[in-house]
Amino acid sequence: MAQKEWSDWRPFVYGGLASIIAEFGTFPLDTTKTRLQVQGQKLDRKHASLKYSGMIDALLQITRQEGLKALYSGISSAVLRQATYGTIKFGTYYSLQKAATNKWGTDDLVIINIVSAAIAGSISSAIANPTDVVKVRMQVTGLEANLSLFGCFQEVYQQEGVRGLWRGVGPTAQRAAIIAAVELPIYDFSKQKLISVLGDSVSNHFISSFVASMASAISSTPIDVVRTRLMNQRRVRTPCGILPPHIYSGSVDCFVQSYPSVTVQ
Repeated sequence: MAQKEWSDWRPFVYGGLASIIAEFGTFPLDTTKTRLQVQGQKLDRKHASLKYSGMIDALLQITRQEGLKALYSGISSAVLRQATYGTIKFGTYYSLQKAATNKWGTDDLVIINIVSAAIAGSISSAIANPTDVVKVRMQVTGLEANLSLFGCFQEVYQQEGVRGLWRGVGPTAQRAAIIAAVELPIYDFSKQKLISVLGDSVSNHFISSFVASMASAISSTPIDVVRTRLMNQRRVRTPCGILPPHIYSGSVDCFVQSYPSVTVQ
């Protein structure tokens, strides 16, 4: 019985740890992605110009002008995010998958994987949204703001309230659902197809992960741009008590306004 309970909790623990480790290795690329996504906004003077021509150029410019440390601005929030989002996502996915398999008596239904992954991704990303907002803002400002993780949380809450911490939660949940619905089932599918050739080896897991990650990145990029721009959009009350207008009124408005200015970078 004890062994069974431990087995049920392993996806949560392993999923969270794997997500945190991966975050450290890929975070500089995530920072450059965020900087690229917020540039070219015609209604936002601060980010109106196209400062970076692409990922490599962004990496080089950030390193030269701000130092290597700037590439890891927001890493504390990212780790906290993965500790919640990654743990809940993987654990919930495998728990839902197992429950559905036990109910319908099969583990070969693609629809079970897709629905389980979409639900797990949406729930986990909605819960972890405040850490995502802080991460995006720390990445965009770099070392300029000189704020700690707690300081950034406090600033958002004091200036924008609780709603500020859940800014962009709609597209965040949609993006997570897309990523999870594509990534996790494709990973499982690829692993099963390759197991007859490579066995349950490191090579199999690596190739399956690469294929799944590429598919999810391509499918989620448009809504990822919308999510990042909404999260970086501040709604700060002025000394007179008047709230300035939003740059974007919502996800659809952001997508429509962003479409002409966004190119593949």
